[in-house]
Amino acid sequence: MKKTGPTFTRFAAGRSPAGFVRVRGARTHNLKDVDVDVPRDALVVFTGVSGSGKSSLAFGTLYAEAQRRYLESVAPYARRLFHQLSVPEVDSIDGLPPAVALQQQRGTPTTRSSVGSVTTLSNLLRMLYSRAGDYPRGQPLLYAESFSPNTPEGACPNCHGLGRVYDATEASMVPDDALSLREKAIAAWPGAWQGQNLRDIVTALGIDIDAPWRDLPKKDRDWLLFTDEQPQVPVYPHQSLDEVKRAQKRKEPHDYLGTFTSARRYVQETFAKSESPLMKRRVAPFLVSTDCRTCRGKRLRPEALAVTFAGRDITDLSREPLERLAAIFRPFADATSPGRKKRDAEHPEQGEVTRRIAQDMSARLGVLLDLGLGYLTLERSTPTLSPGELQRLRLATQVRSNLFGVVYVLDEPSAGLHPADTEALLRALDRLKAAGNSLFVVEHDLEVIRRADWIVDVGPAAGEHGGRVLYSGPPDGLRTVEESRTRPFLFPGQAANWREPRNPKGWLRLAGGTRNNLRDLDAAFPLGVLTAVTGVSGSGKSSLVSQALVELVAGHLGQPAPPEDDGEELEHAPASPVGGRIVSGMEAVKRLVVVDQRPIGRTPRSNLATYTGLFDHVRKLFAGTKAARARKYDAGRFSFNVAKGRCETCTGEGFVMVELLFLPSVYSPCPACHGTRYNAKTLEIEYRGKNIANVLGMTVDAAWEFLANEPHAHRSLGVLRDVGLGYLRLGQAATELSGGEAQRIKLATELQRAERGTTLYVLDEPTTGLHPADVERLMFQLEGLVGAGNTVVVVEHDMRVVSGSDWVIDVGPGAGDEGGRVVATGVPRDVARATGSRTAPYLARLRG
Repeated sequence: MKKTGPTFTRFAAGRSPAGFVRVRGARTHNLKDVDVDVPRDALVVFTGVSGSGKSSLAFGTLYAEAQRRYLESVAPYARRLFHQLSVPEVDSIDGLPPAVALQQQRGTPTTRSSVGSVTTLSNLLRMLYSRAGDYPRGQPLLYAESFSPNTPEGACPNCHGLGRVYDATEASMVPDDALSLREKAIAAWPGAWQGQNLRDIVTALGIDIDAPWRDLPKKDRDWLLFTDEQPQVPVYPHQSLDEVKRAQKRKEPHDYLGTFTSARRYVQETFAKSESPLMKRRVAPFLVSTDCRTCRGKRLRPEALAVTFAGRDITDLSREPLERLAAIFRPFADATSPGRKKRDAEHPEQGEVTRRIAQDMSARLGVLLDLGLGYLTLERSTPTLSPGELQRLRLATQVRSNLFGVVYVLDEPSAGLHPADTEALLRALDRLKAAGNSLFVVEHDLEVIRRADWIVDVGPAAGEHGGRVLYSGPPDGLRTVEESRTRPFLFPGQAANWREPRNPKGWLRLAGGTRNNLRDLDAAFPLGVLTAVTGVSGSGKSSLVSQALVELVAGHLGQPAPPEDDGEELEHAPASPVGGRIVSGMEAVKRLVVVDQRPIGRTPRSNLATYTGLFDHVRKLFAGTKAARARKYDAGRFSFNVAKGRCETCTGEGFVMVELLFLPSVYSPCPACHGTRYNAKTLEIEYRGKNIANVLGMTVDAAWEFLANEPHAHRSLGVLRDVGLGYLRLGQAATELSGGEAQRIKLATELQRAERGTTLYVLDEPTTGLHPADVERLMFQLEGLVGAGNTVVVVEHDMRVVSGSDWVIDVGPGAGDEGGRVVATGVPRDVARATGSRTAPYLARLRG
């Protein structure tokens, strides 16, 4: 570690910080016995390449220790309510205040979690309607919980607070009425043996399964689709209707008794009771969503909707953008407002409640507007928010909390932010610091790093080649640290020159695009080049590219559009329909690849090696060893998901759960396999001195060296390194990966395939979570895709990626209703001069 004397010239009012947090002997994850002193009451930014160890220091060590100390003061039974981090490996930490973590994470995948619930603004609104709302004459007072769709008191009894009801219809279950039952006219019925069984049962019931669906009597069609009856009938498998009738007439012995289930009953029971996400996803499309007739989609009981404030019911107010909501509450918070005086005179108690709540609402909304979130609504569900939006909502709540003497540990708060929004973020961080708090921020954004009072640079590289503190001190001191990967980007030698953009090979033209805040938008995407789509958060970039463009192109190609998230289907808010059409250019696009940030797997059994297909090759290597052949072990033996190879004590999980009375359940390494996931016999087989568990424990970088003589594996690992993932372990569980890491794994998997030259690649913020050095490596890969004749479209905020693209489409100018238009298009140097574009000044500044 480079030793630097404490210097405090960057601190406000020229004063020194109150003291230091002193870390000694930190060894969490890849940290190498780190000693470091970090100032309190300051903005401290932890920098370094992805996987260098900065999060291990900030979150895995400092925050984990602060949490551990706090939980020691909490009653044992209450600790079970907390998600507890592992106890950090560190000798000592002195001077550590209480800590609050604001990490990157997506919201709970349910519409019941919303902007209003995250910010607690919905609680204020419910109290306002309960105590100061305008009630119909004779209606009794309702308590605040009666205005929540998530409580029995408030939820509409018909839709249970979802706002929508679901049913399977003939149109949804029978998409083609020209088909016969034998030709699977009822698409909602199961396939394979179960579907054939139902067709045999229908035949036994005297219905012709070879007649077109439309020719069957309506009474039979309705019964097949909707009856709740489940008759048992003798079954004569694979016989025609005439043959079955003859068998029944002769009373021939039947094979078995079959139980009939209608198509709707099968769909509803499968969705409600199946534990298989795959089965749920299969039947979900057959359930048609419509607004609940009782509450008209507003989710509440009629009694709650009858109460108004400012002439609106609570749902109408919750659907207003926060910016408009602030304008509605401003007069009620102002004691000099004429409307306020009249209300106070008529109803003094209501007037006081209104004033207090309106003032609190206005103050809280002001912070959200400062953070650039005025385009959101209270009703907006959290699954539709980006991780950056969700973290800013939590940050706004902390700004209003008025805590003092706390360490806020933030995980890339600038992720997903346009540079204009980053400035608003920095103002919010300044407010937290001015209130007497410390800010420890893990960050890659250079503007945030430049605003730091203190930098802790970790590295120099990722994984085993990182884990050292290269520098700890004021930002200017990093200039002299040659080993730092951050230094050349923070202090560039000179402004970069504009790259000469490539000429498009044609244009993919979209007309009348409509989705979210897009209204009848026309846009043209150049083919055979790299296009960056820019704009402030909420401007409509993702609506244009990841939704409208993707869905319309997928429709042309006959490909299913990727789902928008992985939550419970019926808990999702219905997506607004995509309007518009592709008017030209599709003849040059033969394939669509969407590389998004959704997880690569839902369970720890899915990992980097299994997703990329690399694990198949590794298992074949082990199966091909002399010892494995002698024991007749095949490749399946080396999978921890197969009974013959895995440890039976933990069934291949690698850990066991220990239930402790009044304490949180503890997960500890399996006592039989010690966390290796395999049984002893399997681990006896070695390839070049390593068993299968050893290989899964290797990082991509280490495995690349270990498998240098295996061309297929070596190339696959090389691509993973090229997109900046060399620090990940091959067996790292999918559940431990960030959205950015999952996206780059998908990109690496795609890069291993043969180049076709007619593919449209769509990426949404691929630089999320990447250090500037890794961004350069990612750009090299994207350039390779374009060089092979493909088209790449990226939604991006990183101005270095934007300036390195061939074409820019800037959407805006603002967010929400103030966005949704194409503000500027052209090569980067032209967009940098565009008037009315909020991206232009930052693009111009990058190029000096």
